[in-house]
Amino acid sequence: MALSNKHGWMVLTTGNKSELAVGYSTLYGDTAGGFGVIKDVLKTTVYELCRWRNSAAEAEGKPGPIPEAVLSKPPSAELRPDQRDDQSLPPYEVLDPILEAYVERDLTADELIEAGFEEALVRRIVRLVDLAEYKRRQSPLGVRVTPKSFGKDRRVPITNHYR
Repeated sequence: MALSNKHGWMVLTTGNKSELAVGYSTLYGDTAGGFGVIKDVLKTTVYELCRWRNSAAEAEGKPGPIPEAVLSKPPSAELRPDQRDDQSLPPYEVLDPILEAYVERDLTADELIEAGFEEALVRRIVRLVDLAEYKRRQSPLGVRVTPKSFGKDRRVPITNHYR
């Protein structure tokens, strides 16, 4: 923020749609900034985009701009030694399809369970998404790339007793 103030730069936030959906972010930490470039992109898609970008560079005879170590290490909030996202969340390959169905397609928890997702996991994820609305309301604007992004397209009350 000091550099932003000094040079007139905009601070970008790093949260993706998966993290923002379940509240896996820190208010006034990784949510502090002026624009969320990947806020409407699920974590698994972020990895796909990074691999695509590296492949495109390599096809031009250039090195991939994203180090392989970044793509191969387990995702982590890096708030404590040896922390991994999968210690707090299901693997993103499991989480993202539930989020896509619940957030973008408006499926209910019961419909997700009927579709074959594990009941306890669905109930946990739906609860996390609904509880995190207050954090998303404080996050910056970002690019909309899916049919339903947080904010303008999907808004629910901050208090969750409406259910």
